Amino acid sequence: MADSGLSRRRFLTALGCSAAASPFLTPVSFASGGWDNRLVVIILRGGMDGLDVVRPYGDTDFAKLRGRKEQAQMGGQNAPQDLDGFFALHPALAGLMPLWQAGELGFAHAVSTPYRDKRSHFDGQDLLEAGSVDVSGIARDGWMNRLLQSYAGTSGETAYAVGRGDMRLMKGAAPVANWSPESGLYGLSEQGARLAQLTMENDPLFESAFAEAIALSQDSPAMDMSGESSSEMVMNTMSQNASNAAKGGGHRQIAEFAAGKLRADSRIAAFSLNGWDTHARQDRALVRPLNRLGEVVTTLKDELGADVWGKTAVVAMTEFGRTAKLNGNGGSDHGTGGLMVMSGGALRGKRVWADWPGLDEASLYGGRDLMPTRDVRAYSGWLMRSLFGLDKSLIETAVFPGLDMGSDPRLLA
Repeated sequence: MADSGLSRRRFLTALGCSAAASPFLTPVSFASGGWDNRLVVIILRGGMDGLDVVRPYGDTDFAKLRGRKEQAQMGGQNAPQDLDGFFALHPALAGLMPLWQAGELGFAHAVSTPYRDKRSHFDGQDLLEAGSVDVSGIARDGWMNRLLQSYAGTSGETAYAVGRGDMRLMKGAAPVANWSPESGLYGLSEQGARLAQLTMENDPLFESAFAEAIALSQDSPAMDMSGESSSEMVMNTMSQNASNAAKGGGHRQIAEFAAGKLRADSRIAAFSLNGWDTHARQDRALVRPLNRLGEVVTTLKDELGADVWGKTAVVAMTEFGRTAKLNGNGGSDHGTGGLMVMSGGALRGKRVWADWPGLDEASLYGGRDLMPTRDVRAYSGWLMRSLFGLDKSLIETAVFPGLDMGSDPRLLA
């Protein structure tokens, strides 16, 4: 930065921006491509208990597992919703049953990444997003970015971010843009905006990024960096966004914004939902994240509209499942086999895809976890092949190196 005497770090500090709130830290990502279908990937951070979310009440051994007897009971108030006579849906997701009946909701059960035994959230999430075979071979880029690298004609699509860091899933050489509803330039006055202009006038790259962050953070009135600005309107909107996020509405904001971008040029969106680590009182602890997931899915459907929703697949996946037996605190500990949640108008839903392993002691992984019978990467690969027409061999060598996708589960209508 030439003669300003003010570094980027000092500039952000002067504006009162914390690193956690900076609009340049971007865990919600978007990209555009030359296809018409859409894919939304949601990372459920913390290890979701798939046995509780989609309950195999038809397996007589499920009710015999410690803490699972009540989960296996059907009927009565706040009971799980029967899906197919064998599996039932957690009552907190009852609002998604119309999607199930319409064939726009489905699940892949007894699935996992290749991650085994060490049970670290950090390693498990890194491996999930990198699409690698093992922790020691974790790729530098993410499998979603490798998809973009493999498809000619993709370009970055501007987006916003909620949270504190990039998603490995979208990192890589292909262009990807980002967004956050809690971008932290709150209270920026017109004088502050003028200071920004003066500070960055000799730094086109930073000036462009800053202007984009402000203009896009409210996705309507743009800020005029010439000084005749609507900065008060911009900042009021940004502050309201932050307030909404603080009150727990951030997940809906993400879904609304994602839908707006997907209605336009974006074809891929990825973001995270936290709160799935349920070591105690899971009967209570799991309700809130499930409510958020259900609201995200229904918001996407409502905001996308029938035409775009009909071209969209949404997949939610987690780093690992949880123990088959609940612990002494009524929670579950880090496990292995888990669940993928899929929705969208493009889905051939109203089914649970599963090569069910059983829940007797001999069938559990290590005598403690649901045995995984298929790789989450295989389902992701078949989704990409069906949505975007990628060659199977390309997915198995470039997107997920070393993966055998196996037979086609026919996920899309």
